[in-house]
Amino acid sequence: MISVTLLGAGNVASHLFKAFNATNAVSITQWYNRNLEKIAIAKSQVEVIDDLAALQPADVYILAVSDDAVAELSAAIPFDNALVVHTSGSVNIHDLDRKHRRGVFYPLQTFSKSSDLDFKTVPICVETEDKKDYPILKALALALGSPVKKVNSDQRSVLHLAAVFVNNFTNQLYRVAHEITESEAAEFDMLKPLILETARKVQDVSPYMAQTGPAKRNDTKTIKKHLKNLKQDQHQKIYKLLTQSIQKTHGR
Repeated sequence: MISVTLLGAGNVASHLFKAFNATNAVSITQWYNRNLEKIAIAKSQVEVIDDLAALQPADVYILAVSDDAVAELSAAIPFDNALVVHTSGSVNIHDLDRKHRRGVFYPLQTFSKSSDLDFKTVPICVETEDKKDYPILKALALALGSPVKKVNSDQRSVLHLAAVFVNNFTNQLYRVAHEITESEAAEFDMLKPLILETARKVQDVSPYMAQTGPAKRNDTKTIKKHLKNLKQDQHQKIYKLLTQSIQKTHGR
């Protein structure tokens, strides 16, 4: 059994706690956070602490904290030669304090505390400074039922960048679409089958081949009509930028 200590109380830490707690292959030694109130709900299941001096030995220390906090927190862990990993998509492995055996355990997914998540659908990107530490992180990922990918810091960085486009930016476009439908009391829910089909389609064909719509067809009348119907300048700018990008991609 692999012993794990979690550090942090955000969305990733909360989901990892639930997932690790549900498997017999992992035992959670402690859960640390500066503010105990945020992890107090788990105190009947695991020892919760707010003092790094109270940390006990564990096989792996997982830092599920903000990117800016990784370096400082790893330096404050009062052990040498411990296996310390972060869960960030953009932080380099060398940002962890060099006194540790350094690694990365990055779940490539969007996390919200209010939404359940099946880790069987979450790829875990693993990187270790010492190849001898890779098997333990791989075993952690497999205990969650997750597919495991060996990914270096440069690869992880571009995956995280791409993830911002497919998740964060796409979600903002959903928000814009919601504002547009609300302007005429239309139902945003009617778009949800289209959202699902768009996501399903790229499981089978490339995004390039999946592209449809007036920009690809160079349907100028429809494009002009859409721009006229958009009431907010920001929405017009987004529409124009994405239309130009599609047209450039498809030679229009």
